[in-house]
Amino acid sequence: MSTITEPVFQMEAGSGPSEFLFGSTPVMLDLKKKIALVSNTDVPVLITGESGTGKESLAIEIHRSSRRGPNPFVKVNCAAIPGALMESELFGFERGAFTGAVQRRIGKFEQATTGTIFLDEIADLDLALQAKLLHVLQDGNLSMIGASEEVMLDTRVICATNRDIPSAVQGGQFRQDLFYRINVIHVNLPALRQRRADLPELVDHFLAHYTKLFGRPVAKPSAALVELFGSYHWPGNIRELENTLKQLVILQNEGELIRTLEARLKEEMARIVDPDGTVPLKKYVKLAVLKVEKELILKVLRHNRWNRKKSARMLRISYRALLYKLKECGLDQRETAVLSERAE
Repeated sequence: MSTITEPVFQMEAGSGPSEFLFGSTPVMLDLKKKIALVSNTDVPVLITGESGTGKESLAIEIHRSSRRGPNPFVKVNCAAIPGALMESELFGFERGAFTGAVQRRIGKFEQATTGTIFLDEIADLDLALQAKLLHVLQDGNLSMIGASEEVMLDTRVICATNRDIPSAVQGGQFRQDLFYRINVIHVNLPALRQRRADLPELVDHFLAHYTKLFGRPVAKPSAALVELFGSYHWPGNIRELENTLKQLVILQNEGELIRTLEARLKEEMARIVDPDGTVPLKKYVKLAVLKVEKELILKVLRHNRWNRKKSARMLRISYRALLYKLKECGLDQRETAVLSERAE
């Protein structure tokens, strides 16, 4: 039986701080205060944020700075392990529990005893397993596949996702009770473009780190490169910045990096410039307004259990106007009609 495993490692409490997770912007200073309060409690933490914002690094930082720091930190990528294998991966199995179970194997939860288990991409966990995970989190006990007795756990749980779990709950892809169980403390990591003032600190950190790692001193970035760093939108966030600076240290070619970033900026502009060379402000304002309207309408519909008449009254628009908005925002009118009929 083959499985996809994640590393189990231990670290010294108070060592190796993840400076690059933080910065001096107000949002990151607030985050540091929150982590200081959260670390030495055992309550579950849910970390959200775009891909590349440092969710795993933050989970490690919470573990490292807690009393569990010297003990195991076990990562499980819920999106990387096939659903049929995930139960045995998380909870383990007894010998003979199923074909191929030739010897007893403890699961990731037991491996993380006295430490922390990090469930990455938790929103991708199979619904059937969500029920068993809920049971484990509620009772603090688990039952291995094929076992007759339960094992008591002493494991902290940290989860992460880049998906919108409340929407997944509304859509029936994620259990609401499990969401409440893992979301005792919610930490949202901002995108790098939302904390551009931290760029100089982050650049210095990564350059120092990779200069030491590869033994290749690199000149201080030029004013032209620094300006490009500030202009670029960094869709890959911290991870993209780290890889960019790693490339700079290894290749020692600032000119090539400047050309690469300039090309990416041109691609960004090409996506919004019309054939006549203009950027029609009204067009993009309308698109932004549509996005906000769609989010607001969905929230009101959910609040009213998809009753469109009640929602129209709450939005202070006519029923006909709401139907028009549903169409304009690209919402499925047939689906909302069925849900509305059930509510009514």
